[in-house]
Amino acid sequence: MKKYVLYGCIFFTSCVTTKTTKENTSANNSMVVNGKLFTALYQQKAAEYKALCFQAYNIAAIRVDQYQSKTSMPKAVITDIDETILDNSPNAVHQALLGNGYDPQAWYEWSLKSNADTVPGAPAFFKYAASKGIEVFYITNRLEQERQSTLANLRKYNFPNADEAHLFLKSTTSSKETRRQQISSTHEIIMLVGDNLGDFSSLFDKKSPADRNTNTELSINDFGNRFIVLPNPGYGDWEGALLNYNYKFTSAQKDSVYKSVLKSY
Repeated sequence: MKKYVLYGCIFFTSCVTTKTTKENTSANNSMVVNGKLFTALYQQKAAEYKALCFQAYNIAAIRVDQYQSKTSMPKAVITDIDETILDNSPNAVHQALLGNGYDPQAWYEWSLKSNADTVPGAPAFFKYAASKGIEVFYITNRLEQERQSTLANLRKYNFPNADEAHLFLKSTTSSKETRRQQISSTHEIIMLVGDNLGDFSSLFDKKSPADRNTNTELSINDFGNRFIVLPNPGYGDWEGALLNYNYKFTSAQKDSVYKSVLKSY
């Protein structure tokens, strides 16, 4: 009888180990997990990433100097926050090392820390714009419950206009168009800064990959002029568009979609 019990335990342990190994192997092969780690590695360690950010903000400063007012309204720059002026790659790393992708609760716990570092070049540019009498407005899809922690993170690095009046959080929709229009009713918007095309125009809201590419070409003269784009290979509507904005997909389903659209030979 003891032999049967022993064999049963060995068989059960073997099954559990095999199942766990398969799950771990699946997680280790996941683009959702490993992809986030790799893009975070680029964001944190590649001098090329830093150079691209400096390039974007150097161009932004040149455009500020060149700008000629078209109205008597006060001038403003609108900027996104995440991966535009604040670097959240530690959250992506934390989640990926746990074998997870994006999770709203984990994100909230991260943002409450008010501990995100800055995107290279961001503090210097916005302080420069403010020195020219330009107001800075922050339009983000962070939620109302993140208001105080977001302001604390901005104030930590002395970003200008880091106050209630200049911070526009997500309310009922992820589209930023209504919030942009609200600011444009009182200010002359000379520039928009972001890492996601939806930060610039409603032309890119909930569009297919094909439409996003077409509208990017239609807006070609705005990039580097009125639109300043920061690099973000980690996430964004480019990813959502591939999934047809179905964020309920499992990691395996996402992996399948991603691999199906990649070019090889």
